Amino acid sequence: MRASVDACFRAGADVERWPEWLPHYRWVRFQRKDAFGTGLIEMAARRGFGPLPWPVWWVSEMRLDEAKPSVIYRHVQGITTGMDVEWTFEPRPDGSTLVRIVHEWSEGPRWPLPAPLRRAIGSAVIGPVFIRHIASRTLAGIRRHVEAGTIEGGA
Repeated sequence: MRASVDACFRAGADVERWPEWLPHYRWVRFQRKDAFGTGLIEMAARRGFGPLPWPVWWVSEMRLDEAKPSVIYRHVQGITTGMDVEWTFEPRPDGSTLVRIVHEWSEGPRWPLPAPLRRAIGSAVIGPVFIRHIASRTLAGIRRHVEAGTIEGGA
């Protein structure tokens, strides 16, 4: 992203504003807000399949590591329960920021199926079809707004 680490980090952490900036988010609301970017957060988005918007929903414990910086989630409700997510922000020599989102989900969905089958469904379907699609749209939207300077603290 052609913006400072701080601008990218703030935009990535300001999840309550994501529905304003990111049309695929239906809502984002804290069930328990401890501080900016910290608490128990409920998120809902849409994953389009042609003309059909498929609703997705999850609840995460969210926290920030401002020293690193990173935005960290632990999914605690929804189909992705048990998933760990970390956004990291790395300064580049040209003044831009490399933003990465890493999803780790070793067990897959908590369905009454054998563990290998749950992991296979998570890896082959849920990860690439839902998670990657939503995460890439989220990054693209944050990038658009940060680079345009429409997010407070932007470029």
